[in-house]
Amino acid sequence: MGRIDDFYAVIPAGGIGSRLWPLSRADAPKFLHDLTGSGHSLLRDTWDRLIPLAGEDRIAVVTGRAHRAAVEGQLPGIPDRNVFLESEPRESAAAIGLAAAVLHRRDPDVIIGSFSADHVIRGTQVFEWAVQQAVQVARAGYIVTIGIPPTEPSVGFGYIKRAGEIVIDGAPEATLVERFVEKPDLATAKDYVASRDYLWNAGMFISKASVLLDELAANEPELHAGLLELAEAWDDRDRRGPAVDRIWPGLKKIAIDYAVAEPAAERGHLAVIPGHFDWDDVGDFASLTKLINHGRKNDLAVLGPRARVLTDAASGILVSQTSRVISLVGVKDIIVVDTDDALLVTTVEHAQRVKGVVESLKLTGRGDVL
Repeated sequence: MGRIDDFYAVIPAGGIGSRLWPLSRADAPKFLHDLTGSGHSLLRDTWDRLIPLAGEDRIAVVTGRAHRAAVEGQLPGIPDRNVFLESEPRESAAAIGLAAAVLHRRDPDVIIGSFSADHVIRGTQVFEWAVQQAVQVARAGYIVTIGIPPTEPSVGFGYIKRAGEIVIDGAPEATLVERFVEKPDLATAKDYVASRDYLWNAGMFISKASVLLDELAANEPELHAGLLELAEAWDDRDRRGPAVDRIWPGLKKIAIDYAVAEPAAERGHLAVIPGHFDWDDVGDFASLTKLINHGRKNDLAVLGPRARVLTDAASGILVSQTSRVISLVGVKDIIVVDTDDALLVTTVEHAQRVKGVVESLKLTGRGDVL
């Protein structure tokens, strides 16, 4: 294995991670936090994971203008030309499509891979092997995703149903994708795991930039046209800003799954490689608790360099950004997130409902704590 000459990695770094409020905020989204105790943010861990495959000069980050300084501060090796700034969030099809359009203008034969900035992956060599296989399949003209063999019947992830195998040198595990499935109920998820035909959708996509753009043109022609117009102006510093201000706000908000992946699967143009590495999208505090505690339900995870905690027969997670002493006695599966201006207390069972708190704060005009 090693660096792939025709490969460019793209890191979409957007979204605030509302189910991780009040730790994750609009001005400090979850990809800028160290949620694993690695000493680096999730973004930096993603960058480090991709360097052996692409090299520092062939990794691009798509992020909001407000996060530029933080991103460049955490990634001092990133070239200025590889920081693609959004004027406002427009979903993943626009973000990844912009990178594809700009990189295709620079190199018409480039293969791009999109890897979220806020996922946790353990097992670097296995990850690299999955990407190497995906690139081989992408060279044959397919759009490729990397799916995760499920370890449990999770209702928090979408699923990918595999179809027949594809015979491609260098990609022994490649199969076609029959269809994508939205997050199922528990009974359905159990059936998926038992069948062994389903993988978790981890949101990773590898493709020739030209193939991805062709798929966008077929399914979302107005979005495609806007992205091409942006790409034509992008590498001219004087034209880029005005073009973004004029075009970007009008682009359709749609996920790349719906704009590219699902239509490609229907036409038999989407393939999947199973990723046999530990993966988590850290979607809420329940998944963060499980990640840090390595599945041990009776442990209490503690995050925060200044955390001061006294515990007795407590389990769950405590995240502290203050120096306040916090005592947890006789509480199970608790979630406590203590920040300077907001306090969250809930349980692992209700972790998904934190997003509803954020929506309520928006409705009541409490933007000061978002």
